[in-house]
This record gives sequence, structure tokens and C-alpha cells, in this order.
Amino acid sequence: MIPRITVHSFCLSDSTMHTVEAATEDRRMLKAHMKIEMGGIPVAISTFEQAPTPNLIIVETSGAREDLLQSLDRLAEYCDAGTKVIVIGDVNDVTLYRELITRGVSEYLIAPVSIFQLIGAISNLYNDPEAEPLGRTVAFYGVKGGCGASTVAHNGAWCLARKFDSEVLVADLDLPFGTAGLDYNQDPLQGVFEAISSPERLDETYLDRILAKCNEHLSLLAAPATLERTYDHNEKTFDQLIDTMRLSTPHVVLDVPHTWNSWVKNTLLNADEIVLVAEPDLANLRNAKNMVDLLKQLRPNDRPPHLVMNKVNVPKRPEIKPDEFASALGLDVQAAIAFEPQLFGTAANNGQMIGELDGKHAIARMFEDLAQSVSGKAQPTKSSRSPLGELFSKLKRKAG
Repeated sequence: MIPRITVHSFCLSDSTMHTVEAATEDRRMLKAHMKIEMGGIPVAISTFEQAPTPNLIIVETSGAREDLLQSLDRLAEYCDAGTKVIVIGDVNDVTLYRELITRGVSEYLIAPVSIFQLIGAISNLYNDPEAEPLGRTVAFYGVKGGCGASTVAHNGAWCLARKFDSEVLVADLDLPFGTAGLDYNQDPLQGVFEAISSPERLDETYLDRILAKCNEHLSLLAAPATLERTYDHNEKTFDQLIDTMRLSTPHVVLDVPHTWNSWVKNTLLNADEIVLVAEPDLANLRNAKNMVDLLKQLRPNDRPPHLVMNKVNVPKRPEIKPDEFASALGLDVQAAIAFEPQLFGTAANNGQMIGELDGKHAIARMFEDLAQSVSGKAQPTKSSRSPLGELFSKLKRKAG
């Protein structure tokens, strides 16, 4: 099975387009989202000048070797890190194949290509046991109870799925009190508790069965949100679940509750990105400073956490200015979200995200910017080059 990846294909011939269309209907491709256009590499370049690249690009090309390499070099300028490229060409030349692979192209297929060749090539890229996990984990953590970290996490995840048309999985790790089900207007019968309670059954197939589908690109692994039992976890309780989610989904958002124990610490230390949510007061500043100092000590080679200031400008409340708050932590403010009880209250009561309720609101744009920041994807500008693009450039300079 191909995991939950986004694929954008740019074909030149009708036969290749029909093959790609047929491949999307195959049972092995049911999780993947495929978009198909005609036009080959030139259309791909014009598309990704203005948009982030998907997990996989498939381009068909025809013509001379030098034209192909020059076109790919231009396309590489717009590829995000982590984007893979399959080239379908009409030149049966082992030297060209080796040069493309050396330059960073993931696979070269000779036209005409069959459905099973195409699916097999995609499968080899994403189902190799030695390959890096597909997904990146983003952990949202409130430095003080009640500061709105879950709301920020859920809106950020929704924007991440919408902005990039990319698969996002939200895991609500606050088992007794989690609100993701309410926020997304979902009431699933199974979720996180069932996943961690049956580690011997936990694989991608089982995970698919217990996920709740919120929209085309967003899935939820909900918390039970009941007090019928206590939830006493050890340090490694969630490791297998997170690893399984990363195997099948490009973006995994972890809604981590405000508590402090071994499993919370372990989850934060192993996340790819951390978003700290705080209100602008002294207790939040103290807690945030403690957290930032710990993360600097234990994650010295990772990016610093993203800082979101929430509930800013509460009437008549003395507050620390967001820039001063961030300066004390040695961070920048990713977003300063104003106190808007009417907006957030209405969204919560309706089971909607801010972007659904009022997509033009300034806060909706803040969540979009946050999604961009944690996505790992560069803004679609020519200066944002992936390792593929840098490699092409270096080889061109050497050849020159």
C-alpha cells in the first residue's frame, strides 16, 4: 500500500496520462492523493513557482538529454526538501539514468510505462524498510493550563491540511479531557486509547480502521475524554503509535496536554517541531523559560520551539508585551493571537475552525502562517532551494 502522500503528475502523452489515471484507481493507491495535468516539466515549473511542492512529483519528458537536464535543473529550484521526483522519458540510455540518479532524481522510467511499473516505483520509494519515515511530528504544548494550546493545535493542523493539500493526522494525547473531537465535530468510537492498549495489533491497517476522517486531507485520532478509568502511562507508551503514524502520514500533529511526566517529556524531546503556546503573564513566562532552557539543553541541534502568544489584549488585564515576552526567552513571536471570545466561542460551539468561520479574519491568516512555519516546506520562491536543487547547481558549476 502506498501511504498518505500527495502526488502531482505532469504528463506529455495521452497514453501516460491514462496510465496515471488508471494507477490512481488501483487499491494500492487508495490512500494517496493524485493530481494530474498535461504539459510536462514546463507546466510543473510554472505551478511550483507559486505553490509548495507535494511529496512526489512525476514528470514526463521527451527530447534531447541536455534539454531534460536543464529543465530538471530549473524545476529543482522550486522543490522543497523531502520532495521526490520520478521522471518518465523516451531515452533508453543507462548513462542518462545514472546521471539523473546521481543528481537526486528518485527514479527514471522509460515510456511507455505500465500501471504496475508506476505503482511499483512509488512503492519502492515509500515502502523501503531502510527509508526515512514519511511523516514529521509537530508537538503543541501549552506552558500553562488553559492557555489555549489545543485550539491553536487544531486550527494549525486544519490550515496545514488545507494550505498544502497534504495529509495531516491529529493525535489528541489528552486522554481524559481532550477536545479535538468537539473542535472537529467528530464523535469516533475508537481512538488513541485503543491504539496504545493493543500494541500487538498496532500497524498501519489497524490505525486506518480507528481514524476519524474530518475532511479530505485531515484525520483524527481522538481521545476518549471520559473518566471511567485512569490513564497512567509510562515513558514509552506513545512511541509505537507515533512511529506508526509517521510511516503513513506526512504531517502528524500531537496535541500534548499540560502536565509534566516522563511520557510528555519523551514526546516533546522526540518531536520534529515544537510549538509552545503561552499567555502574556508572569506565570506563563516562568514556565516557558523553564521549558525553553530544558529544550536547549536536551535538543542542542534542533530548531528552537515556535512561540505562539495567545489571548493577547484581554481588557483591563495587565500583560507582558509579546515582544518582551519572546525576548526574555531568546525567541521570536510566531503569532500573537488577540483575545476574541466571540470568534473562538462561536467556532467552538459550531465544531468549526477559525478559517471555516471567517477565512478572511486576521487570526485565520495567523494560523496559515503558523502552518507554513511548522510544515518544513519553504515559501515558493526561487531562492528556497532543496538539496536536490543545490546538488544540481553544484554539479553544473563543476561541469562548467
